[in-house]
Amino acid sequence: MIKNKQKKLTVLQIIPELNSGGVERGTLEVAKYLVDKGHRSIVISSGGRMKKQLIKEGSKHIEWEIGKKSLLTFKYVITLAKYLSNNNVDILHVRSRFPAWVCFFALKIISKAKRPSFITTFHGSYSINIYSSIMTKGDRVIVISKTIKKYVLDNYKIDPKKLFLNYRGVDSLEFPYLYKPEKKWITEWNKHYPQTKGKILLTLPARITRWKGQEDFIEIITQLKKNHSNILGLIVGDVKPNKNNFFSELKERTLELGVENNILFLEHRSDLKEIMSISKIVFSLSLEPEAFGRTTIESLKLGTPVIAYDHGGVGEQLKAIFPDGRIKKGNLSQAVLLASDWIKHPPKVPLSELFNLDKMLENTLKVYKNA
Repeated sequence: MIKNKQKKLTVLQIIPELNSGGVERGTLEVAKYLVDKGHRSIVISSGGRMKKQLIKEGSKHIEWEIGKKSLLTFKYVITLAKYLSNNNVDILHVRSRFPAWVCFFALKIISKAKRPSFITTFHGSYSINIYSSIMTKGDRVIVISKTIKKYVLDNYKIDPKKLFLNYRGVDSLEFPYLYKPEKKWITEWNKHYPQTKGKILLTLPARITRWKGQEDFIEIITQLKKNHSNILGLIVGDVKPNKNNFFSELKERTLELGVENNILFLEHRSDLKEIMSISKIVFSLSLEPEAFGRTTIESLKLGTPVIAYDHGGVGEQLKAIFPDGRIKKGNLSQAVLLASDWIKHPPKVPLSELFNLDKMLENTLKVYKNA
């Protein structure tokens, strides 16, 4: 435990890359919060599009390929151990399995007097094996939903007192209730995507990967098109090079079903807030339970209704804020009926202070100070 809770901490977070995703955004949010509170924030990653923002907000960034799954990556063990010792790091917080192993071995060769507290965060239901068990080795283990807490307790021998439930949070100032985009954004959007004007926009924000539900979304749009000719489905999410074949499959599927003009693939976007705010409905159709499901709470904060498979962290959010949006996993006919009803009679999403960013950040600092 940090003896002096008023002490200014040096916190080192480690993450494979800083391109996109909820884990990466959470890393930046914690980093900014630490700086704003007068603490020293350092992040190690291989870099990415978020690096510039991280540095601008006051953190130091060290560019190492520490997330690369290769035995050569263990060359960082000694380098990291020296860095931790020489910089008096108080907290070492890791959010990914391979870097966690590097950290684990680095900590083994540091004297107790110089050794920082080791914090891990379970951001997913990882495969159950020795490799994944590293995430249970933290002095404190953060779990980001009740779903993940149950998963950890069910599958690993761990002292429940080490676990700390800390839901991810969304900034209500960044995602204000009933938000409307600026005219300038609307003008640019209509200029680039004139086919969206006057359409019923339904959005699936999810990176392109087989378990995120894009195939189900395309089927839902196909069914809705029968009664709503002006429907347009937006699939918004990163396409990594190893997912190009699946991306091509999705495009071919739209051609097979005759909905190529009713589906728009937008790939990575930095204006997802605006896109969700102009959408009639946002969907979460992940085939595996999401550990948390950040875009769901972002959409609900904006007041945009969500239809989602009722499992994982997404199910927890909807149960707490907007239970009408829950449907059984894989029940496409239920999704179509509900969406069709909402297109005619839009539901009101209640304003909620649950899953708030400030609470998540306060809790994270509490974990650091009590580690």
